Amino acid sequence: MDKNINPVRNSRVDKNMEQTLLEVSSQFLPGQKANISNGVNRRNFLKLAGVTAAGVMLPGCADELLSGSAQSTGGPANKPNFIIIFCDDLGYGDLGCFGSKKHRTPNIDRMAAEGMRFTSFYVTSGVCTPSRSSLMTGCYPRRVNMHQSGRNEWVLFPVAQKGLNPNEITIAEVLKAQDYATACVGKWHLGDQPEFLPTRQGFDYYYGIPYSNDMGARQRSKNPPLPLLRNEKVIEAPADQNTLTKRYTEEVLKFITSNKDKPFFVYLPHTMPHNPVHSSEKFRGKSANDGYGDCVEEIDWSTGKILETLKKLGIDDRTLVVFTSDNGAAKRWGGSNLPLSGFKGSTMEGGMREPCVMRWPGKIPAGKTCDELASTLDLMPTLARLAGTKPPTDRIIDGKDIWPLMAGKKGAKSPHEVFYYYFRDQLQAVRSGKWKLHLPFKIKKRKQEKDAPNAPLKLYDLEADIGETNNLADQHPDVVKRLLALAEKARDDLGDVGRKGNNQRPAGRVVTPKPLRRK
Repeated sequence: MDKNINPVRNSRVDKNMEQTLLEVSSQFLPGQKANISNGVNRRNFLKLAGVTAAGVMLPGCADELLSGSAQSTGGPANKPNFIIIFCDDLGYGDLGCFGSKKHRTPNIDRMAAEGMRFTSFYVTSGVCTPSRSSLMTGCYPRRVNMHQSGRNEWVLFPVAQKGLNPNEITIAEVLKAQDYATACVGKWHLGDQPEFLPTRQGFDYYYGIPYSNDMGARQRSKNPPLPLLRNEKVIEAPADQNTLTKRYTEEVLKFITSNKDKPFFVYLPHTMPHNPVHSSEKFRGKSANDGYGDCVEEIDWSTGKILETLKKLGIDDRTLVVFTSDNGAAKRWGGSNLPLSGFKGSTMEGGMREPCVMRWPGKIPAGKTCDELASTLDLMPTLARLAGTKPPTDRIIDGKDIWPLMAGKKGAKSPHEVFYYYFRDQLQAVRSGKWKLHLPFKIKKRKQEKDAPNAPLKLYDLEADIGETNNLADQHPDVVKRLLALAEKARDDLGDVGRKGNNQRPAGRVVTPKPLRRK
């Protein structure tokens, strides 16, 4: 292993710090508090109950997926590797394989030709923090109380009290229990306090920035210079953003190479193309779409280098690579969500339906397209199944196993009866099958639209009208009635504005957050 990669054990928590700083947030869920006097034991108990008890090889799972040698030896090196490449604010129409005429993305396009495009692939929020919480936990943001900041803002900001509760079980922890080496390289945005960083959430190694790249010292007076971390130490501030994509790629290649003989999980949440856009000298000014296009094309280069390294190391055929984005492109800055309507931050399709490509030679059929509804919620249970285990059983997990879709099995259908579109704490839309119902709601939740008129009820057939232009509510009252009933189930379960859900769990909270500064 590279000398700079010094894994930090996930359970190595300073007990004094946890006792004095970490509590389950009564601010976010009044009346619910944890017994912090034995916080480490409680956390480990919950994780062991949810993961280790499930961490036995499932009969038939390995036989179906792995090679004959893996079946006979059961060795860890024969388990599949996983890489999730997660862009920031990349639009549905920003890749060549999804229709872009502005961006040159030959590596991702080749990945699609060698794998499968998912054209109805969703995230659970139109903004960063809530979306990322779902990928990590397999749960809707309201389930884990990460749908907005402690100050009711869209996302977490620097020096935040709130973060992903360490008692949640992440995808990294599920895989770590199966002897996977785990790394997060890139933008985290699930809490910037030590208790919430990737190294406390199942990742052996972390290299990246803890929140969005526009959250440096110029944004708010209390913000520190934008920090770049290695594990839990700030190594550069402000981070040189021009070379972030290049350095992220180098870190990932080092980690893959160092762990080529054992199963690994790499989570690569790119900082780009979130504004302000940056790219290295090799790509700057070279695209047909200004700075936005430059960094999209550098992300394509990065993806190509990763795929090339897998082939050189001889592990290409036992590595699943997933490429997608955390939410849609913003209205400004140059991104495209076409042919979808809406932008980042909305519950229109353009805010939450993302380009997704999955590749695994010999396991995922090449050159195929899947239009069944799937989501980042599904990555945890699916990767758990592929690793020979299952997701936590001591809590509600909203994601489903979508391996039949990924494997191209004949007749495979989405495992989701319904998908919910939340904006912060507000349920705004529901999808079931081809139908999407935009719910009527009394107020707009965006500050800049306080005086906007009440949103009307609208029903769209997404198979025939992907751009959400033709309201069919009057023609299909039976469909409206059915989807309204599904919305009410969500309100009971997850909550809505001014209404707690019956099955929400608390976020984590520190009493005295401190800025991440270079020492």
